[in-house]
Amino acid sequence: MEVTQRITNNLANLRKSERKVADYVLANTRSIIHMRIVDLANAAKVSEPTVVRFCRAVGAQGFQEFKLMLAQQLASMPNFSHVPVTPADSVAAITEKLFDATIDTLQEVRQQLDSSRLQAAIDALVQSRRVEFYGFGASGAVAVDAQHKFFRLQLTAAACSDHHIQHMSAMGMIAGDVVVAISQSGRTKALLDSMALARQQGATVITIAPSGSPISQAATINIDVNVEEDLDIYTPLTSRIAHLLVIDILAFGIAQRKGEDLQEHLAKLKRGLTHLRH
Repeated sequence: MEVTQRITNNLANLRKSERKVADYVLANTRSIIHMRIVDLANAAKVSEPTVVRFCRAVGAQGFQEFKLMLAQQLASMPNFSHVPVTPADSVAAITEKLFDATIDTLQEVRQQLDSSRLQAAIDALVQSRRVEFYGFGASGAVAVDAQHKFFRLQLTAAACSDHHIQHMSAMGMIAGDVVVAISQSGRTKALLDSMALARQQGATVITIAPSGSPISQAATINIDVNVEEDLDIYTPLTSRIAHLLVIDILAFGIAQRKGEDLQEHLAKLKRGLTHLRH
């Protein structure tokens, strides 16, 4: 098993201080192999013995062996690097750079995802009375896509990308309802306000946001997605694709739980749309 997957699988069993190390490692996988133990301890804001305990908890005898395991994993993975787009780039060069950056990001996000949190989110969504997706800007587009996927799963679903509508939606929540808050920065104040209102009404709040961010910390269930992007040139691109993929994982999980009845419903929808196509 890859070491990052082993970390993800063991997150629930780690002590709080060890979890800080795990979160930092998953968010900064490639830089860890160049660190000393004191560097990682300082970066994760823990003691050096905590780093050693973390390494042993995921199957290594110590920090050096952990770095070796991580280096072996990274060496076996295809290398799709993040190279900035420049004004002199041709269309072919831009295409190659954006594809490579996206593939690299998705590989990193896959290693970060916590299966137990995804399962908890699926459980909450399957049992929900109503699901509302909140997001602004590029995250608002993800929310709309999520609404399209989820209402086909026989769930009452809506997307809200306006602050006032989010507030009204949150105040109408009750226990058993679910909010899925999506954020690339993890720091949008308006989104935090709506989340707080929804939780006050008894709703479950699932977040898709960077680990350790205010939005992630305010969640009932947080799904950590850590993506660094150059926002000076274009709107968030790879984070949006990563968020869409997480939505797909949740949708597939729900479809799997609903079983044959849902399959019959989806087949009926497909038949009903046939006459709309040439």
